Amino acid sequence: MKVELDKITVDKVSFSYRSDDTDGNAGMKKALNSVSAEIERGSYVAILGPNGSGKSTLAKIIDILELPDEGRVVIFGKDAGEDENFWDIRKKCACVFQNPDNQIVGTIVEEDTAFGPENLGVPNPELRHRVEEALKDVGIYELREREAASLSGGQKQKLAIAGALAMHPDVLILDEATAMLDPVSRDEFLEIVERQRKEKSLTIITITHDMTEAIRCEKIYVINKGEIAISGSPQEVFSSGRVGSCGLKQPENYALCYQIARICGEEILPADLASDDTLLECVMRMVPRMVSSFVPAEDSAVTDLSGEVILSIKHLSCSYDGGQNKAIDDVNLDVYRGEVFGIVGRSGCGKTTLVSHLNAILAPQSGEIIIHGKDGILSAGERKDKAKIRRTVGLVFQYPEYQLFEETVYKDISYGLRNLKIPETERRAKVEAAAGLMGIDAEILGKSPFELSGGQKRRVAMAGVLVMEPEILVLDEPASGLDPKGRDEMFRLIAKLRDNGTTVILVSHNMDEAAQNCDRICAIKDGRVQVVAAPAELFADRGNAESMGLDIPKLTQFSNRVKEKLGREIANVNFSEPAFESASEAARIVLAVKKAVKGNA
Repeated sequence: MKVELDKITVDKVSFSYRSDDTDGNAGMKKALNSVSAEIERGSYVAILGPNGSGKSTLAKIIDILELPDEGRVVIFGKDAGEDENFWDIRKKCACVFQNPDNQIVGTIVEEDTAFGPENLGVPNPELRHRVEEALKDVGIYELREREAASLSGGQKQKLAIAGALAMHPDVLILDEATAMLDPVSRDEFLEIVERQRKEKSLTIITITHDMTEAIRCEKIYVINKGEIAISGSPQEVFSSGRVGSCGLKQPENYALCYQIARICGEEILPADLASDDTLLECVMRMVPRMVSSFVPAEDSAVTDLSGEVILSIKHLSCSYDGGQNKAIDDVNLDVYRGEVFGIVGRSGCGKTTLVSHLNAILAPQSGEIIIHGKDGILSAGERKDKAKIRRTVGLVFQYPEYQLFEETVYKDISYGLRNLKIPETERRAKVEAAAGLMGIDAEILGKSPFELSGGQKRRVAMAGVLVMEPEILVLDEPASGLDPKGRDEMFRLIAKLRDNGTTVILVSHNMDEAAQNCDRICAIKDGRVQVVAAPAELFADRGNAESMGLDIPKLTQFSNRVKEKLGREIANVNFSEPAFESASEAARIVLAVKKAVKGNA
């Protein structure tokens, strides 16, 4: 293999993890199988693949957190397999992982940011300058004297990223590093990273399940079952027709164009995927011009989302510092029985604080929460109602796998039922029903939950909540860290729960997912409710949405451009829908336009 000073070279790397079977017999599970890749200095590369495909293992090998069983890794001319190069490589490679709690070591924000460069021997005043610069870059400089443990999940992720940037690395590896950031913060961070890449020749390797993030990169490697399945530019990868077989999905705007192409019998070329502008021209090329006699269809009726109130929040406020700064402030909400109710907002706006009140983890400091459940009218301010509220409202946190603790999956799922002294026969039936709902096979029930994959752990943790048959299920970022297939399965489950009568409250940073899966959405900013509306209404006014710290769903952004251009070029067309809810819905509307064209031609 030729050693090149301006490349990261991965040459035929294989790696296996120790894996014990159900009888405790040791074995090896191959994570990477003869993987080869080349990453140019200063380039921006994405590594994609389903959960368990080997993406994170490859990142750890590049950062020398693991050593390959076979093959060779050379980082800018330095062989990672040679001991004398270890510290030189580690000094120049920084890695940010998905879960910030596993990376934060300092008590105070600025202390944690200083940990990396301080250990590299960076002296003052350079150390302080680096810390201040990194905290400003990620937008949490004003929190520099706060305790790290008091930050929200998104703020902790920004802190982890700041610690990496303060080391001034040559290579920055982002392993789902933006998964816990709200869309606006994510875009701000990616712009910072891209700017530093250009100014300092920083090499960026991002491992992500966000396809819209991947298309910002120069090159993509798709890993499936430990092997490189596809590689090339984003246009080459997403036009190959093979991403679906690797458990991935196209970006929403690509998916929209491909749906329209199938309807119109047209072909999309890689060049059409270069930008939103080329995609827009591609759509206009596929849809013929409308003659002036076209009569638009009647506006569809507005769905009535009102109904029976199951949960009512009145003037709820909470502060963690004695009242000086309110995490949530005078929140008033009604949630209807049987709806999927979304809660969105930027990191640190108060979303998790709000939902932590809903099943009495936090008691109201002021205001009240009233639940109209099977056990009657319950008040979160009444101690006598606390146990009933926790049976009525199930809460699944951002990392539900951290809720696991029992010896077997069966014991973990049945823990709440045992506390209620439910008889064993009835208990087993309920556990099996909840496991079946979550797609957990019967043979898994006897295993230790800690032997399972990340996706399986999440299913088990959710089953442990669902087995209690809550009337209201609160899900805090349920799809975070899941691959596209896992996310689809999660939202199919949410739809099934709603159809079965469960009220679902969904906290999400992903505006596309919130728009497509929620009946109504509550936007929160600085602890206060800004608006509660149907997705189409919430995202209809881009300026209004952005003033609340929200990002417009990517599909909505692109589809609105399509509708705007169609409206200009086709006489008498008045699209009343403020936003497309999905690629299939957008394609359906365009199909109606095409049919009208033929009818008037």
